[in-house]
Amino acid sequence: METRLEAVVVPVSDADRSRHFYRALGFRLDLDVTTGDGSRVVRLTPPGSTCSILFGSAIVAALPGPSCVVLTVPEVEAARSELVQRGAAPGPVRDLPTGVRAISFRDPDENEWVLVEGMAIELFTPSA
Repeated sequence: METRLEAVVVPVSDADRSRHFYRALGFRLDLDVTTGDGSRVVRLTPPGSTCSILFGSAIVAALPGPSCVVLTVPEVEAARSELVQRGAAPGPVRDLPTGVRAISFRDPDENEWVLVEGMAIELFTPSA
């Protein structure tokens, strides 16, 4: 199973403060979207990286706790089968509102791993 680390979700208590902090570190701002219902998604990429960080109210609560790692896979059903063979317990394949197909599972520490088919940028782009 070929995978590529796409994004790491970082729980934060203040999206503006975190955006400023990471921008000051040289992270590239890829996305900062607020929808009509007030949900917000911020995506930043470290210099030279192909993996981004995500935070905001439309992703995870800002409380400390388990994290979420997003991986992309060429074919989600094949990835699910391989995960089952390797002892993980992924949920069913689901079609997200953005048209992205995904599965997820948790590690022993309750960190969530989400595997999405193709590119995951659309996964965290809320509908307007």
